[in-house]
Amino acid sequence: MSQLRVAVVGYGLAGAVIHAPLIAADPGMTVAVVVTSSAERAEHARREHSGVRVLETPVELFADPSDIDLVVVATPNRTHGPLALQAIECGLPVVVDKPFTVTAGEAEQVVAAAASAGVALSVFQNRRWDSDFRTIRKLISEGSLGEVHRFESRFERWRPVPKGGWRELGSTAEGAGTLYDLGSHLIDQATTLFGPVTDVYCELDRRRGGVQADDDAFLALTHTNGVRSHLWMSAVAAQLGPRFRVLGSDAAFVTYGLDPQEGALRAGRRPVAGQPWGTVEPADWGVLGSEGDTRSIPSVPGDWRLFYRRMAEAISGGGPVPVDPRDAVRTLTIVERAHSSARGRSI
Repeated sequence: MSQLRVAVVGYGLAGAVIHAPLIAADPGMTVAVVVTSSAERAEHARREHSGVRVLETPVELFADPSDIDLVVVATPNRTHGPLALQAIECGLPVVVDKPFTVTAGEAEQVVAAAASAGVALSVFQNRRWDSDFRTIRKLISEGSLGEVHRFESRFERWRPVPKGGWRELGSTAEGAGTLYDLGSHLIDQATTLFGPVTDVYCELDRRRGGVQADDDAFLALTHTNGVRSHLWMSAVAAQLGPRFRVLGSDAAFVTYGLDPQEGALRAGRRPVAGQPWGTVEPADWGVLGSEGDTRSIPSVPGDWRLFYRRMAEAISGGGPVPVDPRDAVRTLTIVERAHSSARGRSI
């Protein structure tokens, strides 16, 4: 079978460092088109992907998409919905980076359009394939924790000096702020593990001078099954807490540090078939047990490549997409409820 020809729309950090290398690593896909208005990024795309066609605007892509099999939207958040709809109108399968759109209503519109057109649509929730998250799913499925009652998850950074981009200076209408950015990952992970949410409580703050969007947030979710998820996301954490702490009736699991895949991709390393990828050194494994009786648990390797492998299978064979876009609608509904909860508090 010939390779699926992929158009990556947007070639910033997400497009150039995350999506394109993962697509290129899949034997069933190739980066055929990159859309960027930056001459520097265009040159980078040509160096990285032999034979790639570089276009300056999405208008050029959608004017003649006949040689494209999949569109990947990796542009600023406010453009996700409109670009996804344009791709769907052309009959093209679409992957949209998170957050899916900036409102749940817009997300529902995109899902309905894809269903009507009969094209595959998925949202890039790559952190479902993080090493630590996969390890937690395994422990829960094995019953190693007993009955889980609290799930704590943190995505914290130490960036005391703002960078000044739209993520910090933009509005909610643009999908700016840490709740949209990091919260999209944390909410998706929590609901993937524990299902629908009944109650949402949120605290949002602007801690750094000059920023317009939230850079420090806490979110408490109560799931239908009674599990409580406590989620922290921050750009101003001078010392980082545990990435995960999962408390159960029989044991707890605690792990520090981030899955290594993003760091590897940023450093220029690329996944190669047959070679280790997403593995965690034993010194960084999480700890399972109870007070005075704990042991290190080998981490399940992370593998973001599985997202695009499953997307290729969905397009070629009609199987399920790697992430149901309705899950992303659920995430955006929670984001909107979180903003409503935080409204009236100091931000």
